[in-house]
Amino acid sequence: MSQPDPSSLVEFKDVTFSYPGSGFDRIVLDKVTLSVPRGKVTALMGASGGGKTTVLRLIGGQQKANSGQVLFDGRNVGSMTQADLYAARRRMGMLFQFGALFTDLSVFDNVAFALREHTDLSADLIRDIVLMKLNAVGLRGARDLMPSEISGGMARRVALARAIVLDPELIMYDEPFAGLDPISLGTAAQLIRQLNDTLGITSIIVSHDLEETFKIADKVIILANGGIAAQGTPDEVRHSKDPLVHQFVNALSEGPVKFHYPGPDVATDFGNAAAAQKGKR
Repeated sequence: MSQPDPSSLVEFKDVTFSYPGSGFDRIVLDKVTLSVPRGKVTALMGASGGGKTTVLRLIGGQQKANSGQVLFDGRNVGSMTQADLYAARRRMGMLFQFGALFTDLSVFDNVAFALREHTDLSADLIRDIVLMKLNAVGLRGARDLMPSEISGGMARRVALARAIVLDPELIMYDEPFAGLDPISLGTAAQLIRQLNDTLGITSIIVSHDLEETFKIADKVIILANGGIAAQGTPDEVRHSKDPLVHQFVNALSEGPVKFHYPGPDVATDFGNAAAAQKGKR
């Protein structure tokens, strides 16, 4: 294997992955090589089931590659000890789809959770840090509210404050714009860009929202059919000649990505069903 690239915080080198029990006829990632540049916003896009969230799980060590290397800051995540993996995860922040806040904890306690779990900081210092992070996302005044008392857009911002509370080097966003109204969506996108630049962090966004994601991303990677269909700046990807990328970027119903999941042809399938039913009579 080649040496790690110091300009990249995350690298995939010839990574192949399939979920246990799915069989190697359903490979999610097939010898994928990609890099996530330090200090930039990288977007992972593509049709549903293309392996975007799987990439996040491999980076965080929830899954291990069948072959190849997943490098975080030059170290292979797949070969880390449990202690090393936990240490690496403390350098990562994660914003889950729809926020995933603890429903029985207040906004303040949701953000304070990681500080209480992973540090020995005093209660006063934890309070100051939590209020600082909540202020960064515009919700310092909502610290005493419960998740059931705030809107979906506000919950996503609380989750973002929780994701940055340990000052991570990498933040991963899994569908941060899903289900948001236009105002909340624009606010969330602007926050992601501002926090990335202000804190000097690296961001990976998994998203299907083409317009907002292209506005804030420095690099876009389109995953499809187990590999990379296109990668580059948003403008380069938008003008890709690849048929699959063209279909995705222009939201076309006809193209390489089919509506029907692969299976027997209709006549054979219905014919077999009719024959089986007839045999029962």
